[in-house]
Amino acid sequence: PTQVGTALQVFYNLGTLKDTIATVVDGYCVVLEENIKNALDIKVLTQPSQTITRGGPGRAAMPTPGNTAAFRAALWTNMEKLMDQICAACGQVQHLQKVLTKKRDPVSHVCFIEEIVKDGQSDILYKFWTAVTQTLSSQFQSATDSSMFLKQAFEGEYPKLLRLYNDLWKRLQQYSQNIQRNLNTSGTTDFFAELQQMEEDTQDIFMQKKEDYDPEKALKDSLQQYEAAYLSKSLSRLFDPINLVFPPGGRNPPSSDELDSIIKTISSELNVAAVDPDLSLAVAKNVAKTIQLYCVKSEQLLSTQGDASQVIGPLTEGQRRNVAVVNSLYRLHQSVQKVVTNQSSFPAAAEQTVTTALKAVHDLMGSAVQLLLNSVGDSIEAIIITMHQEDFSGSLSSSGKPDVPCSLYMKELQGFIVRVVNDYFRHFECFDFVFDNTEAMSQRAIELFIRNASLIRPLGEGGKMRLAADFAQMELAVAPLCRRVADLGMSYRQLRSFRPLLFQTSEHIASSPAVGKVIPFSTILQFLFTRAPPELKSPFQRAEWSIARYSQWLDDHPSEKDRLALIRGALEAYVQSVRTREGKEFAPVYPIMVQLLQKAMSTLQ
Repeated sequence: PTQVGTALQVFYNLGTLKDTIATVVDGYCVVLEENIKNALDIKVLTQPSQTITRGGPGRAAMPTPGNTAAFRAALWTNMEKLMDQICAACGQVQHLQKVLTKKRDPVSHVCFIEEIVKDGQSDILYKFWTAVTQTLSSQFQSATDSSMFLKQAFEGEYPKLLRLYNDLWKRLQQYSQNIQRNLNTSGTTDFFAELQQMEEDTQDIFMQKKEDYDPEKALKDSLQQYEAAYLSKSLSRLFDPINLVFPPGGRNPPSSDELDSIIKTISSELNVAAVDPDLSLAVAKNVAKTIQLYCVKSEQLLSTQGDASQVIGPLTEGQRRNVAVVNSLYRLHQSVQKVVTNQSSFPAAAEQTVTTALKAVHDLMGSAVQLLLNSVGDSIEAIIITMHQEDFSGSLSSSGKPDVPCSLYMKELQGFIVRVVNDYFRHFECFDFVFDNTEAMSQRAIELFIRNASLIRPLGEGGKMRLAADFAQMELAVAPLCRRVADLGMSYRQLRSFRPLLFQTSEHIASSPAVGKVIPFSTILQFLFTRAPPELKSPFQRAEWSIARYSQWLDDHPSEKDRLALIRGALEAYVQSVRTREGKEFAPVYPIMVQLLQKAMSTLQ
């Protein structure tokens, strides 16, 4: 800084400071333009060893076959050298600018930079950088327009080019900080006195972003067309293996080997793009499109015909294909997730892009098994509702034990669930995914079981014993559909809490801590109807509905408020009928039910 400061003082004294600086900076620009042209000179690149002879008319300079590797190596060596040259020139201009902003004339105390700027000249670094970046853009454009080989090299190995640019930008930032340190620590105390401390000292000297100008963006603008071409080719590389393994009219999802090749391509594209966060994000968007394509192709293979939902016989052709598609989607999901996890410096936005696409894979798996799940669920419901065809009105046998370990419908339910798990669900590789779905089905089955058990009427002492055995067997029935029955949460607690209530008095039931907390009030009130005389009709009997229709109504009205209103209507109708026949008293269970209903209504307030 001291030497440059002295030189600037000389030109200032001579009155030629401004012109001298303009000449120096223009000189740098001219030299760099020459450097860029030389780096991209296709004749030099294709004939590195021979002396350059002018090609005959119409003779294009291009690498001879088999020589492309040497040509590429020479090109990248030139590019590295060019980045060094740009860095060196920038360093010199930066240094000059910094000393100009600090140095003052000892007599007039004019700061030298004011001399330069007073005719509306912008700062010299900005002027120099604009010239360099524009030259880069125009020279790259004309060089690649006139040479297919250069174009292919920059497009095909774009990440390499981008890395060189990123490194250059990083070096320029570091260089700024070094100049800053040198200015603050070098020279004599006299020079220090001349240097004016400016606020920017803490900032990066290498051109702060202006409102409408970002110096880093200006540098990378020359790369835009190569990036677009690279991303387009990257998308083709990602799509090709998928289009290959899903031929038109094909019936089967890809094999494991075919899927591996798709995953390898995804992994390779993401790894190569890791040189730059913006490029990573752009390639991640391509990967997301690839996953979408895989989903679209897989969806076309799914069978949605009637045979996809049958649960009577063994797997049909359509069901077998659906299982294969779900397994293939699952493998894709797991493999891509692993690739993303193994990316070392993956930007959050890029990870989010891929994760969102993977959610679509999961959703498609869900819709692929939905038909089968619906069928199994409907069959379970149909079996449970047949409990009303059995007789629970009997009294206790002499032994005090039920005659059979459980009811017929329960045996049928257990047999059915074991069979569907073995025939259908066992073939899926995605155990957690299947369990997530079948556990929801178990919860629904328990809810339906308790609902129907609470509607059984009449219920004798022998019937209670058999129903209690069914409660115990119900846990065994749903076990194949769960990881652990005890993990079914509220459904499991309801199943466990309801069973002892079968043998308790109505007063005990109404005051049980489980009522309202674990088992809904409406379910308990429904159950208490079984302890009333036939005149006190259950809500569905009063409405003249079948139990199946009442069950559907309960599904359509999940809120306690609606259910309790229906029960209240049944109780009011009973009171009316007693009054009509001028009865003297109500059934003993009636006041207990009214009290429980009031308690239930008050909790809703």
